[in-house]
Amino acid sequence: MEYTLDIEIKLPRNQVIEKFDNEENLKYWQKGFIGMEHLSGQKGKTGAISKLTYKMGKREIEMIETITFLDLPEALHLTFDAKNVYNIQENYFEELSNGNTKWTSKNEFKFSGFMKFMGFIMPSAFKKQSYSYMQDFKSFAEEGKSVLNN
Repeated sequence: MEYTLDIEIKLPRNQVIEKFDNEENLKYWQKGFIGMEHLSGQKGKTGAISKLTYKMGKREIEMIETITFLDLPEALHLTFDAKNVYNIQENYFEELSNGNTKWTSKNEFKFSGFMKFMGFIMPSAFKKQSYSYMQDFKSFAEEGKSVLNN
């Protein structure tokens, strides 16, 4: 399953990247984020591998994040490997003529096991979740709103 989403953020690209590329900020715009543990590679660089932990409902979900391409402020590509779900994500940040930033996120999901069924019957749920994260980042970046207060 593949889809592309974009959102305009009313900030210059350098300010967007400063907020986006700071792991301390994840808790403010990613609902359910518990923590991030660096596992290998040079932290924050191509090839770095980290374990991310989220609380989703009553369950804790762990996933392995790998930075596959890093060319900030233009692009950041990642993979996320969780139980029965593999996500390839390409993020692009474009400076707009009005001084704002367009964030485009290209996603590809590959499923196995039970998640093959979920991906088949509920593909819109994945797209909706991705866009929700983008909207929450926009609110955090522009207005300082945190998902921790929700």
